Amino acid sequence: MLSAIILAAGSSTRMGGVNKQFLELGGQPVLLRSVQAFLWEEEADEILVVCRRADWGAVDDLVGHLPKVRVVPAGGETRQQSVENALQYLYPLCDRIAIHDGARPLVRPEDIEKTIAAAKETGAAVLGVMAKDTIKVVGDGLVQSTPDRSTLFITQTPQVFDLGLYQQALAAAKEAGADLTDDSQLFERLDQPVAAVIGHYDNIKITTPEDLPAAEAMLALQPEWEMPEDEEDDF
Repeated sequence: MLSAIILAAGSSTRMGGVNKQFLELGGQPVLLRSVQAFLWEEEADEILVVCRRADWGAVDDLVGHLPKVRVVPAGGETRQQSVENALQYLYPLCDRIAIHDGARPLVRPEDIEKTIAAAKETGAAVLGVMAKDTIKVVGDGLVQSTPDRSTLFITQTPQVFDLGLYQQALAAAKEAGADLTDDSQLFERLDQPVAAVIGHYDNIKITTPEDLPAAEAMLALQPEWEMPEDEEDDF
């Protein structure tokens, strides 16, 4: 059983304090688009939307009526803490989790499906794209090195994990005092394999004000999703 965990508990400080989850993109709130992408995924048995307690009412009004969705006020001080808090709300039969940013509204259903399939093989998979630009490692304002661009992978979400393995990796990180900003890092630090799934460059995260008009332009170029026949009445 797979549970999708949609993280919507950020402080939106880089958006000037405006809650980016409620900003409109193509006439719909960002968070609503992110959640709807998982309604197309047949393997997603439940969708947990994780928010701050202060936002629970507004988030529940926005997405709580959708099939498979539960809104939980489990937001923590960090991403890792928010996911850990959300684990206690999972259905008892859950054995896999797909973690997704609520502020990535342009994720494509086919990319969600590919990432879930890859995680079945390795126990962990992350969606992303190969770097287009040359990346520099910088320290003290000076260029230190230039990694080989052909090996650089820009991580996105969803990231999908075997629940038991995730819990083990999380426990190991906590014991070491590590609080990580990317979920797959939990596996990397234990040298556990993580599949890299190639997605689309338009799966951007709405983080700063200039991201919204860029997302509007990308949305206009995306193909329309076809509604599954057995879910048409749920919307």
